[in-house]
Amino acid sequence: MNPGTTPRRFPMPSSDAPHRPVTVCTRGSALALAQADGVIRELRRQFPERHFERLVIRTTGDRLQTSQAPDASESVPRGLFTKELEVALLDGTADIAVHSLKDLPTALPEGLVLAATLPRADPREVLLYRDVAHPVAHPEGGAAPDWRPGVREPYFGKPGASIRALPPGAVVATSSPRRAAQLRALRGDLAVVPIRGNVGTRLEKLRRDLTLDATLLAAAGLVRLQFDLGPRGVLRLDPRLPADVRETLAAPPAGLLACVLDPEEMLPAVGQGAVALEIRAGDPGIAPIVASLNHFNTFQSVTAERAFLAAMGGGCQSPVAAHARILGHQLELRAASFHQDPPRVASARRPVREAIRLGEEVAAVLR
Repeated sequence: MNPGTTPRRFPMPSSDAPHRPVTVCTRGSALALAQADGVIRELRRQFPERHFERLVIRTTGDRLQTSQAPDASESVPRGLFTKELEVALLDGTADIAVHSLKDLPTALPEGLVLAATLPRADPREVLLYRDVAHPVAHPEGGAAPDWRPGVREPYFGKPGASIRALPPGAVVATSSPRRAAQLRALRGDLAVVPIRGNVGTRLEKLRRDLTLDATLLAAAGLVRLQFDLGPRGVLRLDPRLPADVRETLAAPPAGLLACVLDPEEMLPAVGQGAVALEIRAGDPGIAPIVASLNHFNTFQSVTAERAFLAAMGGGCQSPVAAHARILGHQLELRAASFHQDPPRVASARRPVREAIRLGEEVAAVLR
């Protein structure tokens, strides 16, 4: 080794590498586990001769998200949901880390790479609210209280309600600066308040807390939890699942409606709907395995979005939004910055393989 050369920070694969288990690490939330299990199922299908095992790691972000500290209402920086998984990659405890891509910072630790993305799920946002046709129990027990003068009447909506259908002064719960900024841009009269917890916790809070009128969640997360929108937009477990599978899943709280928002109404987060596979750079035993799962169009789309975010100088909690899609041989990126009032929106197209240039070009317009 030449003087001053930094040694490799991960173990070199052993001579029996084809026979050793491949460890896939993930967070422990229901959504994270569903994503990791889907990755492992596909890996086992493509490489039946290999053994894949799951390692669940509790991250700093998970601990902060469930904290009861005074600042618990503040949004958790997304890099804290990936740090411990990346440490496991670097020290050789794990070989593949599975992330929701929107949680993965654009700047990765030295020695790690974003190696693949699975086919992107629905990247859109979903507005959730209580169903006017469904009785809702009051948190203290019994029926919902009667309205009294001076008390804001809680919102119960009809199917297909969008953000514009919410009543004046409606309270929408979200801890995302991007979502909050877009809500205020669309409806300056809305009250935006923070909300904590995983998907199930947030849905239950919305159902029972009559001081909240609506919340926003990613469509992809609901789909990966096997949720479905019924004919009236009723949030439910997917009825197409076999009965024995449905029995193992947690159903969403009853009495909630959902309305999917088009990107033209609310742009998603960078990488939303995509599952990312992070590995050690230059790992010859793992790179070919992960490459077999990569979806080219998704990878190019999110590469443009992440290049835009990096060029804007922001992280996952920056009030910017972007959505890229393939149109023939062209990659189109539409993005918005909410750093100023009014917000600024820009879009551009380039050949599919010029994803990074496209992201930087749009950022240059919005900076």
